[in-house]
Amino acid sequence: MATRTDLANAIRALSMDAVEKAKSGHPGAPMGMAEISEVVWNHHLRHNPANPKWPDRDRFVLSNGHGSMLIYSLLHLTGYDVTIDDIKNFRQLHSRTPGHPEYGYTAGVETTTGPLGQGITNAVGMALAEKLLAHEFNKPGHDIVNHHTYVFMGDGCMMEGISHEACALAGTWGLGKLIAFWDDNGISIDGHVEGWFTDDTPKRFEAYGWHVVRDVDGHSFEAVEAAVQEAKKNTDKPTLVCCKTIIGKGSPNKEGTHDVHGAALGHAEVEATRKHIGWEHDAFVVPKDVYEGWDAKTKGEGLEKLWNNKFAEYAQAFPAEAAEFTRRMAGDLPADWADRVAAAIKLTADKAETVATRKASQLAIERLVSTLPERVGGSADLTGSNLTNWPGCHPLHRNPGGNYISYGVREFGMSHIMNGMALHGGLFPFGGTFLMFSEYARNALRMSALMKQRVVYVFTHDSIGLGEDGPTHQPVEQTATLRMIPNMSVWRPCDTMETMVSWAASVEKKDGPSCLILSRQNLPYVARTDAQVADIRKGGYVLSDAADAKVVLIATGSEVELAMKAQEALKAEGIAARVVSMPCTNVFDKQDQAYKDSVMLPTVHKVAIEAGVTDGWWKYVGLRGAVIGLDRFGESAPAPLLFKEFGFTVENVVAKIKAIL
Repeated sequence: MATRTDLANAIRALSMDAVEKAKSGHPGAPMGMAEISEVVWNHHLRHNPANPKWPDRDRFVLSNGHGSMLIYSLLHLTGYDVTIDDIKNFRQLHSRTPGHPEYGYTAGVETTTGPLGQGITNAVGMALAEKLLAHEFNKPGHDIVNHHTYVFMGDGCMMEGISHEACALAGTWGLGKLIAFWDDNGISIDGHVEGWFTDDTPKRFEAYGWHVVRDVDGHSFEAVEAAVQEAKKNTDKPTLVCCKTIIGKGSPNKEGTHDVHGAALGHAEVEATRKHIGWEHDAFVVPKDVYEGWDAKTKGEGLEKLWNNKFAEYAQAFPAEAAEFTRRMAGDLPADWADRVAAAIKLTADKAETVATRKASQLAIERLVSTLPERVGGSADLTGSNLTNWPGCHPLHRNPGGNYISYGVREFGMSHIMNGMALHGGLFPFGGTFLMFSEYARNALRMSALMKQRVVYVFTHDSIGLGEDGPTHQPVEQTATLRMIPNMSVWRPCDTMETMVSWAASVEKKDGPSCLILSRQNLPYVARTDAQVADIRKGGYVLSDAADAKVVLIATGSEVELAMKAQEALKAEGIAARVVSMPCTNVFDKQDQAYKDSVMLPTVHKVAIEAGVTDGWWKYVGLRGAVIGLDRFGESAPAPLLFKEFGFTVENVVAKIKAIL
């Protein structure tokens, strides 16, 4: 019968063998965290390898994702659909064991990790989701949401600034079912970290409001077990378990050094390590008794069956709540969603309000999004400016419940916590900040798109229309660069109708995130036919036409009003112009060629107008066209003066068109 040490050594062997075969990877962390892994995965983690999406499973996040062979070894050994051939294929093209854990590639991987600090931030979102759903759905005697979130993290995660943002909030929110294990091995790629990482990390986390278990021997099964038991008893605070470990544990000549952090051990050292740890098996060979010691299929099936029985009793006692929970965990919208959208669109047309699109967004949230029980809104300390709240929303505090989150000045943390909530399931998160500050959150936005998560980013104060705050706050290149993120839908609506449709489309998009780019200044409502309203969803459409058009004016957001005025001025001079509103280039580009040609008129001259960098618009206007934009930073002045200063005037648009005609 395999001992616990044998089970831990199986992780070491698989990890060093896979990295050696690939000649690439990070064996140090898996080898150093083998005992911690055995305790957590074999004795505490509630999971079912046969059903990685079981709703009430514990969540596990490997925040130090460079050590990916740790999670691949665990998934393989415990019985997930990760074969020994997958292990041998580590880091190879199209393999299910890529260099960093990728959500959607590998059964059992809960989130994509690799960019350090972001895994622990996802985990905070997952733990928050568990707490919110438990408060909403659990009934006396019926705890259908009751699971932990476990995180492994290293020194790099601790050093990244996002860990400060997220972990401070985790303490504030009292996420008692979040348990993080700090792999305190003192080594990073550059060597011993005492030269650049001297924080008193336990005190830091205690200051955040965490329970901290200090100085745990990470190679002692008994010490780690005691720490986990202590963590589970502290239900009102998240817990940090500080595990002292030796990186590359078991490698006789390289353990404890940076040489084992991010490179293969080398054939000679691999063989020496086998002898040193007493692993008398060839590469990629795991004996039967070790597999039996790790196998979680029978236990996992039993755990899920117990939950299924509990849920059946819950459904009998609370049928409406059970149906709602099932719908939300499946990611489905309410059956009457289309009717809700239609009603909201009709109300928007009836009211025909002239407001800033940030206010139009708040109206859409109030009239449409707030009807979704799963919505969780928020803002990074700018609620009064972003207008992401709605009448009747409930602020989230330490106590359970709430559907509106004040994240504080933590744009990056907010964005990746929202990713964690979306990954957990059952919630629809959205959050706001100024468009300029999307730069702080950029990597989280990219991860939303990479993982295809339904998260909505509300970005207000979208251009030089911000005015007096000046170029530090006036986004110029941000909208263009957000459009470049694959799988991201970037909507810049021109009025209340486009804003409503943008919100509806963002809610309905199941396979990726959306950004709403919204104005500070008021924009006029434009009347539309039903067909035009339907075409908003295509990303670009004819807003105002003219017979035998000689030029097509393409505009977004606040510049649509300018295009409409220019159309009238051109008409007075005998030049027929078509106005195309392009609220979402990402969606328009996916339409079939026939539709795009019907909108753009391929043989007609085109001019694009947007208060931002011009590069992205040349693909529409061509070399014979023109772009009226802003390839420089702004200035501090009232918005009307800035638009005039930078050429966003009817006179300049008309002059440009005459020049190309």
